[in-house]
Amino acid sequence: MEIKSAALIGVGAVGSYFAYGLPAKLGDRFCVIASGNRKERLEKEGIYINDARCPLNLKTAQEAGKVDLVLVATKQTALPEIMDDICALVGENTIVLSLLNGVTSEEIIGNEIGMEHMLYSLMRIDAVRDGNQMELHFDRIAGVFFGEKDHTEPTERVQAVLDLFEGTSVRANFVPDIMTDLWLKYVSNVSQNLPQAILGVGFGAYKDSEHVRAVATGLWQEVVQVAAKKGVRLPERLLLFHGTVKEARFSTLQDLDAGRHTEIDIFAGEMMRMGKEFEIPVPYCEYTYHMIKALEEKNDGKFNY
Repeated sequence: MEIKSAALIGVGAVGSYFAYGLPAKLGDRFCVIASGNRKERLEKEGIYINDARCPLNLKTAQEAGKVDLVLVATKQTALPEIMDDICALVGENTIVLSLLNGVTSEEIIGNEIGMEHMLYSLMRIDAVRDGNQMELHFDRIAGVFFGEKDHTEPTERVQAVLDLFEGTSVRANFVPDIMTDLWLKYVSNVSQNLPQAILGVGFGAYKDSEHVRAVATGLWQEVVQVAAKKGVRLPERLLLFHGTVKEARFSTLQDLDAGRHTEIDIFAGEMMRMGKEFEIPVPYCEYTYHMIKALEEKNDGKFNY
C-alpha cells in the first residue's frame, strides 16, 4: 500500500505543520481544501510560517476528488460544516487522520464515512497562531502520533502513513496503545490547558503555585474516573507536560487572548456529558466549563460594565 495523494482540511497551527512538510514529498498531489470566501481569503492573504509565506495548493473538495489520505486539522466545532468535504475526498481505500483535540472526533467522522477509514491520531505540537501568522517551534514539536485501535503492531496502512512522512519535516510516531495515548493527551489538556486559561498565566503557574496545581489535580482525577469507565487506565497522579517552558500558553488561552471562542465544549463540556452518562460527579470540570464560557462572553462584549 502506498499513499500517492493527500488533502489537508484546516491550516491553523496544526494544519500548517503539514502544509509546510508534505509538499516536498507529494508535490501537487498534496492540496489544501478550501472553498468560497475562505478559499478567496487564503489565495489573497495566504499563511505565514515563521515569517515566511507558505505556498498552498488550494482546491475545493470536488476539484481534488478522491485521495489516499485526508488530514483533518480544524477545530471540532467545524466538523459539521466540513463533513461534506471529507465525504467527497474519501474513496474505497482512503485513510483519514483526525488531528483534533478531544476523544470523540474519530467516531463523529467515522459515523459518516465508516470507521474502517479512520486511524486514531493526536498531535503534540508547540505552535502559536496569530491570524494567518504561525509560529512553529520545530525543535520542540514531537509530531503526529497514530495507530489502530486494536493492533499493537503497525498494520499495512499504518506503515503506509509512516512511509509517507519519512524524509519530510513531519515527525511521525506509531503508538501501540493509541487509545491510552489519546486519553493521556485529553487528561493533560483538561487539567493543564484550562486552569491557565482562566487565570491568564503561563505554564509555570502549575509548578509555582500549589493552588493552581490543586485545581489541575482535581480536573485530572475526574478524567481518570471517566476514562476507567471507558476501559482506559490512566495514571492516578497529575503528570505535568514534560519539557514545557514556563511562559507557554496553550490553545485555550491563545484563543481567549485572540478573542476567539475556545474548544471548552470538547474538554470540560464533554467531561460533563460523560460524567452524567456514568453517574460520576465532575465539579471541577463543571466550574471550569462555566468560567471559560463566561470569559468567552466577556470577549464577545456581553459585559460592557
